[in-house]
Amino acid sequence: DKGRLSKDDIERMVSDAEKYKAEDDKQKERISAKNGLESYCFNMKSTLDDEKLKDKISSSDREAITKKCDEAIAWLDGNQLAEVDEFQDKQKEVEGVCNPIITKLYQDAGGAPGGMPGGM
Repeated sequence: DKGRLSKDDIERMVSDAEKYKAEDDKQKERISAKNGLESYCFNMKSTLDDEKLKDKISSSDREAITKKCDEAIAWLDGNQLAEVDEFQDKQKEVEGVCNPIITKLYQDAGGAPGGMPGGM
């Protein structure tokens, strides 16, 4: 039996693994929320630089998106260890500024919403 784990050792290891799994899952969720916010901001900023859309976004809308995304990125830099709900709240805040502008942009570009191709 020399070199083999005892039943107690195995049970302790399984218990530790279960305990750490919960912590790992929480950490994974937190990182995912952080990455989601960061990705959303960078995608919004790259949308502003899109050649096809550049001239379709007013300077005030462009400024509103840029300011809100820069603010969120600065917040991220200072809050790397924030909780999931804080990252999600910050993303909702950014979406609250960006989504109406982007929705309007695509509605203007695509004509009347719900209209059929060919003017029917």
